[in-house]
Amino acid sequence: MKIAVLGSGGWGTALAMVLCENGHDTVLWSHREEQTEILRRTQENPMLKGIRLPQTLRYTSDAECVSHCEAVVFATPSFAVRSTAKRFAPLLKEGTVLISVSKGIEKDTSMTMTQVMQQETGGRFPVAALSGPSHAEEVARHIPTAVVSASREQWAAELVQDLFMNENMRVYASDDVAGVELCAAMKNVIALCAGCCDGMGFGDNTKAMLITRGLTEIARLGEALGGRKETFAGLTGVGDLIVTCTSMHSRNRRCGILIGEGMKPQDAVREIGAVVEGYYAAANAKALAEKTGVEMPITQAAYAVLYEEKDPRSVIAELMTRAKKHECEESWI
Repeated sequence: MKIAVLGSGGWGTALAMVLCENGHDTVLWSHREEQTEILRRTQENPMLKGIRLPQTLRYTSDAECVSHCEAVVFATPSFAVRSTAKRFAPLLKEGTVLISVSKGIEKDTSMTMTQVMQQETGGRFPVAALSGPSHAEEVARHIPTAVVSASREQWAAELVQDLFMNENMRVYASDDVAGVELCAAMKNVIALCAGCCDGMGFGDNTKAMLITRGLTEIARLGEALGGRKETFAGLTGVGDLIVTCTSMHSRNRRCGILIGEGMKPQDAVREIGAVVEGYYAAANAKALAEKTGVEMPITQAAYAVLYEEKDPRSVIAELMTRAKKHECEESWI
C-alpha cells in the first residue's frame, strides 16, 4: 500500500520504519526541506540517534506526496494538526484512510485530533487514531510493543491494525475513539506531574498515588465525553500512563523533573528542545474540565504550576489536604 507519514519527528519516523518493514511503499514528509535533506543524506534521524533508517524509506517536503496514497499518517505536534490537515485536504484522493498518531486536545475548540482532521477534510475520509504505550526510541529498535487502533468504522480500525502489526508491534482494534484520544492527551499532563514529583525528591509512593488518581481523573473526563470505562484500564489508559510517567524517554516527565528542581516551566520546555505536549494539554484539559463540569484536581494543580507560577510544593500540600473522599465515588450509595 502507498502511505505517507506527515511529520518526521521521532514518532513519525519510527512508524514509517514499521510500515517499510511491513512492505509498504512509504514516504516520510518533513515540513522543512533541510530536514528532508538531513534524513536523505545521513539515513538517520537526529531524534533516534544510532538507528539506521530503512533503505526503502523515501523522504520529501513536497505536499503532493499524498496525492496517490491510500493511507496518510498525521504525526505532527498536536498544535500543527489543523494547519496540516487544511493544507493536505485538497490533495487527498477519494477513500484515503487518515490515521492520527498525534496526542492532544486543541486549544480554544477542545477538539481531539481526529475531530480536527475530520473538520478540516469535510468528513469525507475514514479516520482512525493509533495510540498506546510506545516510545519512538523503542519501536525503532524493534522492542516488543502493543498499541490500539481506534475508529468508528470497524474496517478502518482493522485496516490500520493490518498496516502496523508485525512480530514486534501488536495492534488491538477498538471503536472507542473518544476514550483512546482522551487517554493519549491527558497522560502527558500526569507525566509532567510525575516528573515534577521526581524533581522534588518524592518517592515511589507518591508516583503510584499520582498515576492511579490521575487515571481516575482521565476516566472521569473520558466517560463524560463518551469514552468507555474499560478503555481507561487498557493499553491507551493505564498502559500509556505507566510508561510515560516512569521512563526517561518521556519528554513530559523530563520537563517535569526540571520544574520540580526549580526551573521555571517555560524555561524547562525550552530546555527539553522538543515539543512537550503535556504543557499545552494542561491548559486545554482544564478548559475542557470546566466546560463539562468534571472535577480534575490534579489537572487544575498542573495548570496552576505551569501557567500561574504556583510553587509545586504548595500545590502538593493543597492536594494532600483536600476534603476527605471515598476512593470509589459510588461507595455506600
